[in-house]
Amino acid sequence: MITSKRLAAGVCALLAALTAGIAFPAAALAGEPTGEATPQVDLVLDVSGSMRTRDIDGGTRMAAAKQAFNEVLDATPEDVDLGIRTLGADYPGDDQKTGCKDTAQLYPVGPLDRTEAKTAVATLSPTGWTPIGPALLKAADDFDGDGSKRIVLISDGEDTCAPLDPCEVAREIAAKGIGLTIDTLGLVPNAKMRQQLSCIAEATGGTYTSVEHTDELTDRVNQLVDRAADPVVTPVAVDGAAACAEAPTVKSGLYTDREEFGKQRWYRVDVEPGQELRASVSVGADRAVNPSYGVLLRAVTVHGREIVRGEAAGNGRTDVVSTGLRYPKAESDEEDAASEAVCLQVTNSFSVASGVKTTPGLPLELTVDVVDGPSPASDVASFGLGRGWWLLGALILAGFLAGLIWGWLSRWRLAVWRTN
Repeated sequence: MITSKRLAAGVCALLAALTAGIAFPAAALAGEPTGEATPQVDLVLDVSGSMRTRDIDGGTRMAAAKQAFNEVLDATPEDVDLGIRTLGADYPGDDQKTGCKDTAQLYPVGPLDRTEAKTAVATLSPTGWTPIGPALLKAADDFDGDGSKRIVLISDGEDTCAPLDPCEVAREIAAKGIGLTIDTLGLVPNAKMRQQLSCIAEATGGTYTSVEHTDELTDRVNQLVDRAADPVVTPVAVDGAAACAEAPTVKSGLYTDREEFGKQRWYRVDVEPGQELRASVSVGADRAVNPSYGVLLRAVTVHGREIVRGEAAGNGRTDVVSTGLRYPKAESDEEDAASEAVCLQVTNSFSVASGVKTTPGLPLELTVDVVDGPSPASDVASFGLGRGWWLLGALILAGFLAGLIWGWLSRWRLAVWRTN
């Protein structure tokens, strides 16, 4: 019995390994992390006059921020480049035009000198305005290199530099396709500030967190800095065309684009005989949209004949809708058979109410994977068992023989018992 169980377990493990090898073929992705690029984080701190308020653990908001920064600087991994930018730290006057330019790089994004960075933070004193939009624009230029880029914005109030909307600024940054994520933290937030900081984060795929205690602020900033060091695949920016004939050719990888409301984007993929094209697309609503919408992904030939399609609809409960498709191209008997150009069409049916900006377009993320297709019919068994069919046959035969032997032994024991 024990031997049979071990044999069955070994066979199951082998079958699982074979299945995994068939189901997940290796494929290189565009923008795949190599581990060589250094992740970068820019901490953007609000140093406006409201940071003097004493409502965090009996101290001022500024004191809580300084304590959190000191602990974060001590815990920052060695393989992360970190910088610090301030907003509202230098101009104490009443001129809005001047106050809305008040943002400076306190410590440049690069290898961290903990003592120097702590000394710079110690000099900060709550001063002026809250130019979140201008600070984000400047912070987007603080980075250099190809590593992951993350801004961590810490503020205790909404932007005071209208009409420059920080949410629109975040959308413009996302539209550049530079792979920059903005996470926001609100100190003792109100409803308006929560809405603004959430919008900034959502526009770039970041997160928003409400903070009311010093230890919460420290823990959250540490988490975001550590997250920057995790390997990520950065989408490659691509400009889809308005028609198949002008579509850019893409290979296996992750791509990002912007699609206008109700419009379509085209991309081209070359598929060799015996390969399978797998594609998926996600379109996000980074602003208020009407509740009923959908996304369509079609694979068509260069002559306009539809090969396969995938579609999905949304009802307003989620701000992202995704769909996908698969297209296996048959093997060819010709040795020099040409590849087939397949055009991918992405169409959306999002719509907005009057007064909502329609530019830039909605963020679109396209995943393309061209892999070796399924093995030919002569190389696999029926019932989809692949090359492991003989294992199942061996188990069936072994079970049959074991049953015969067990039956013979049972009858022999019964005969002996009757004789005795």
